Amino acid sequence: MNGPVAPKPIRVLLICDSYPPVLGGSEIEAQRVAAAMIHRGHEVRVLCAGGPPMPPVREWVDPAGVPITILTRRSRGRWRDLIFASEVTSAIWRRRRNYDVVYFLMQGLHLAAGLPLAHFLRKPTVVKISGSNLIPIMRGSRAGRWELDWMQQWHVPVMLLNEGMIQEALADGFERNQLVWMPNPVDTDEFRPALPGESAAWRESHGISVSTNVSIYVGRLSQEKGLRGLISGFARAAREASEAVLAVVGDGPLRLELDRLVSELGLNPTQIRFIGHVPAAEIPFWLRASDVFALTSPNEGFPCSLLEAMAVGLPSVVSAIPANLQLVEDGVHGLTVPFDSEEAIGKAFLRLFRDSGLRRRMGSTARQRVVDNYSTTKVIERYESLFNGVIG
Repeated sequence: MNGPVAPKPIRVLLICDSYPPVLGGSEIEAQRVAAAMIHRGHEVRVLCAGGPPMPPVREWVDPAGVPITILTRRSRGRWRDLIFASEVTSAIWRRRRNYDVVYFLMQGLHLAAGLPLAHFLRKPTVVKISGSNLIPIMRGSRAGRWELDWMQQWHVPVMLLNEGMIQEALADGFERNQLVWMPNPVDTDEFRPALPGESAAWRESHGISVSTNVSIYVGRLSQEKGLRGLISGFARAAREASEAVLAVVGDGPLRLELDRLVSELGLNPTQIRFIGHVPAAEIPFWLRASDVFALTSPNEGFPCSLLEAMAVGLPSVVSAIPANLQLVEDGVHGLTVPFDSEEAIGKAFLRLFRDSGLRRRMGSTARQRVVDNYSTTKVIERYESLFNGVIG
């Protein structure tokens, strides 16, 4: 008797403007999804733009084993966008016999150029919009209007990250049955709780006392992350919990301004630790050495950093925005606060600093929520179902 027929491998052409080692939620997602699809027997080829910090090559296999074609060498400017869009259309045409589905991860001029060609070739196509409030922004530009109108006219499946984005799409004219909720995945083995002694060893190696309450932010130091409010809120808590530390992991254009803010608030360097940019492999260790995760930005799509912290087993202080509320239930997985309330942020920090039992309960529940819903296996099954559906 014949056994079951193995599923046919899916050949995916994944197109994204930027890719790791460029750091960001969409870039991390591109790598995780591509690597997991390849691990499950599918074929994925990533097309992306180049320039520092990308390697100066055309063809590359990244550290996760994903084959990458780098289409440009310029890192910024309008000419770079035009060249990338042109190269994307050329690749879609030249490789037309080598893929089953085109996956546009990021919107941009390359989407406006590549989407009609993929439609002309009758290639199944899906699009993922990478953040909240982007659909109204797209509607305000000529290329963005073309992209939105074509996706609606051709009934292209559109992946969105949270309920707020779904409402934005419906308001713009998309039909509900072409919208797909698609979260970002996380490796729950890599991002796991600390083993006995692991947190203490990492703290000792970085000059942090084991008795200190450590809160942590991981991400880009940029205006949209609400870091002034986060640091000011932490300063309020630090006046009553003088041993508390905020570790800021990441770098960006706001670094000097945040240094000045720390001085203005009277915080000393032992209370705010600007760790700077670290290799991706170190981030789980920093999370495991911490007690509380913080993300109080006014706008997010689907925050990978919060997902990773929850997988490690950290409770969180997060802004009450749709992207965070779909992950964190207030009082269950962490505490939610208005993004613009330094007082509420400070009170949330203090509550978690003072109650280790509450931290453990919330952290355990947060970890379980991620394992049950957002592990790589769970999310990749959703991708496989979507890709098979559009191919079929």
